[in-house]
Amino acid sequence: MISDATLYPARPLMRRVARLGGVIVAALAMIAAALVVPPAVGAAPVFPAQDPDAFYAPPADLGARADGDVLRARTVPAPAYPGVDAWQILFRSTNSAGAPIAGVTTVLIPWGTPADRPLVSYQPFINSLGLQCAPSRQLFDGGLQEAPALNLLLQRGWAVAVPDHLGPTSAYGAAQLGGRLVLDGVRAAQRLPEAGLGRSPVGLAGYSGGGMATGWAAALAPTHAPEIDLVGAAIGGTPVDLGEIAGRLGGGASSAFGLGFAAAIGLEREYPTRAPLGDVLNDEGHALRDRMSNLCTDGILAAGAGRSIDELTTRPGVLDDSSVRTVMDENSLAHAPQVPRAPLYVWHGDADELVGMGPVQGTVGRYCASGARVQFAVLPGGDHGSTAVAGAAPAFAYLGDRFAGVAAPTTC
Repeated sequence: MISDATLYPARPLMRRVARLGGVIVAALAMIAAALVVPPAVGAAPVFPAQDPDAFYAPPADLGARADGDVLRARTVPAPAYPGVDAWQILFRSTNSAGAPIAGVTTVLIPWGTPADRPLVSYQPFINSLGLQCAPSRQLFDGGLQEAPALNLLLQRGWAVAVPDHLGPTSAYGAAQLGGRLVLDGVRAAQRLPEAGLGRSPVGLAGYSGGGMATGWAAALAPTHAPEIDLVGAAIGGTPVDLGEIAGRLGGGASSAFGLGFAAAIGLEREYPTRAPLGDVLNDEGHALRDRMSNLCTDGILAAGAGRSIDELTTRPGVLDDSSVRTVMDENSLAHAPQVPRAPLYVWHGDADELVGMGPVQGTVGRYCASGARVQFAVLPGGDHGSTAVAGAAPAFAYLGDRFAGVAAPTTC
């Protein structure tokens, strides 16, 4: 029997996930602030410091390459994953403005497994702005809370890809971008000859923010990467409607406000002309944005603890403007016209205090009505933190059945 302790270091995980409550709330409030006021001259996004490792630098011919092309690759030591070879791949992708970017995925391959073994792309929840906080870094330095869960996938003989799904500017909050990076990372893993994954069936999994990137990848796959043999996807605790969360939870002072403010900074990075956060910040707000621009989760939480929107912006009541919906809806699965065509497993706690179940039920219903095959699992008494742990093993088992060719169940 697999214990919760095997899945994750549960208590630290739950504390970290629980902090996400103010994340989305404050993030959306700050996005609203960014959209309410016309752009001002000289207000520009604050981007993270460039990674000093030359491996991450895009090559000169980036624009001439296709999405998912391998730009370079290297092996890396992976002592936390015994019996596994680890590769990091720099690949070509596209940002939300249609410009070429370089993405990174880390691929773990168990020794002795055959070519074209199943491949799972696992998307962690990442709440950071500094490039040193990305999974390709924190997988190996102890900073990634979900890292132990990957052993459950590797023990099945599956290869595992873990993409830096916030992208090269750490655009925290830009979930649709995350979906494209997931798919292009899978393409890159399959195009790396040494990995032996060229004809592998593919599954996707992720929780909370990782569930957003996973859900978007599943929804975009039929049009963005139809050649991928996507057998199924599993998402849990997923914020599918950012506007609903903002309206329900409001934008008051919060211990997790820093993460929300960070998400607004991330969206400004991805949508610099459409979500110009700097245009509505006062001096104190600009100082906080500068301070956070290279921080990881704990630093962001400490910097923003107890703050509120109104004290950092030039006008109060920024949540009341309807223009906020544009960017939020574009990154909300509940409003996306795309529908996953691969089987989908969705799990959610019925006591989730942060991500309401109603929008998730509505999104599942819309998928079902559009012909998708969805299994919706509700965990009685599960809050946002405990559901991450309790739902992981069933989600992985669901993917195992899809790899085995078992017909996908449905609750539609």
